[in-house]
Amino acid sequence: MPNTFGLNRTLGGAIGVIAIVSVLSSAAVLVTRSQLQDASDALNRSTQVVRGLDAFRTAMLNQETGLRGFLITGRESSLEPYRLGRPALDETITRLKALIDGDAERSRLFVDAVATARAWQTDIGETAIHEAADPMTRPDAVRIEAEGRGKQFFDALRGKLAAIDALEEQTRAALAVRVVQAERNERLALWTGTLLTLLICLGIAVAINRVIVRPLGRVMAFVEHVGEGDLSATLADGGHNEIGRLKRDLNMMVAGLADLARTNRAATADLNAAAAEIRASAQEQAASVEEQFAAVQETAATVDEITHSGAQISKRASEVIATAQATARTSRQGLRAVSDTAQAMDAIREQAEAVAGNIVGVSEKTQAIGEIIESVNDISERTHLLALNAAIEAAAAGESGRSFAVVASEMKLLADQAKAATGQVRVILGEIQRGINTSVMLTEEAVKRSAVGKTRSDTTQRAIEEIAARVEEGAQAFQQVIASTNQQQLGIEQVMGALHNIREASQQTAAGTRQVETASANITELAQALMALAERYRH
Repeated sequence: MPNTFGLNRTLGGAIGVIAIVSVLSSAAVLVTRSQLQDASDALNRSTQVVRGLDAFRTAMLNQETGLRGFLITGRESSLEPYRLGRPALDETITRLKALIDGDAERSRLFVDAVATARAWQTDIGETAIHEAADPMTRPDAVRIEAEGRGKQFFDALRGKLAAIDALEEQTRAALAVRVVQAERNERLALWTGTLLTLLICLGIAVAINRVIVRPLGRVMAFVEHVGEGDLSATLADGGHNEIGRLKRDLNMMVAGLADLARTNRAATADLNAAAAEIRASAQEQAASVEEQFAAVQETAATVDEITHSGAQISKRASEVIATAQATARTSRQGLRAVSDTAQAMDAIREQAEAVAGNIVGVSEKTQAIGEIIESVNDISERTHLLALNAAIEAAAAGESGRSFAVVASEMKLLADQAKAATGQVRVILGEIQRGINTSVMLTEEAVKRSAVGKTRSDTTQRAIEEIAARVEEGAQAFQQVIASTNQQQLGIEQVMGALHNIREASQQTAAGTRQVETASANITELAQALMALAERYRH
């Protein structure tokens, strides 16, 4: 990678400068804040010293007040302020000693003040209390306070404490000035650092705008033009940083895109022309294949119909031969039947004459049966009357005649059945009589027609002989037709197989042609899309 002053170094240097300024500003603020804190702590300590001195005075005043009250009243309760003031004074002395320790002048004055306070406690307070406890020496104790010796101690104590207060006031004034100065320094450091940081950031922003933002804006505008298809523009040299390298790379990319667009446009035009030719050829081939397929379909359908017709002809010819052979056999049988019929005609005529005589005898016997039926009918009517009388008698006999009533009922039923049967027999005999009369007439007619039938049977025999001869000739001719038809059927089946193969080949060819046409259409669409894409870029 070339040694260039890149954007990362520029941004890193700017961030480093900001960081250094921020650190220096923070350090200055911390230093001034530390000074302010020290001054504030010293001022606070001085304030505590002043308060401690006030507490010192208060503790001494409480002791003096308690001592005076005791000397005036003589009551022990009056010593309460004195007794409370002693530990308060001790605590205050300890606290002030810790606060003042380290300052020679204040320590000296404080030691003198403490010595004075202790001397007053010993020489004045303890002595007066001790003497006041004894009535004999009480006047001496009062005299001690009255002579003003305690006031001398207090005046000396106040002077020393006032000196310490004066020193503390001077210290407090100096510390107040230090605090104000430290606060001013802190604000100055803070505002100076902030202002310097803002100025540096402003300078960095201006530099970034000049070095990065504006060149990137020109690069983005160039990229937008390239995205819109304008490959004619170029970017000016932008230096040795990343943006400069980006400009050079974009110029190289656009030049490559322009070459690619020109090559793509030419290749797309060739591809489009080739695809159009392939599609036209495929469409012509598809039309030819469709026509060929339609012709093969029609030929196959025609041959199929011929095959079915030949099969039907062969079948019908076989059936005709079978029929002719059956007819020949039937003709021979008819000849024998006609001969037998002629003989049977003679026998029928003789039997008809005999039947006519028998029918006359049967007619006479049917008349005799009719008389018998009349007798049976009379018997059935009498039996019916007898059964009716028996039923009446049985009914009159009551319970003992029930079985006889059953017998009478059965006799009545049998009489009714006999009467009905005689009626049926009479009807049947009437029909038989009519049939016999008809048979007599038919028999006479049959005798007459048997003679005519004999003559016609002779004629029929001669006609059947001629038919049998012609049927045998027709059967032989149809056998020859069947042989020819079978040979033709074999040839047609071979032709049908060939047409079936041609039809499958035509279907495959048509499918392949359609695929080629579809592929050529897709190629055409792709070529058009590539052409449209190539047309987007201007160079």
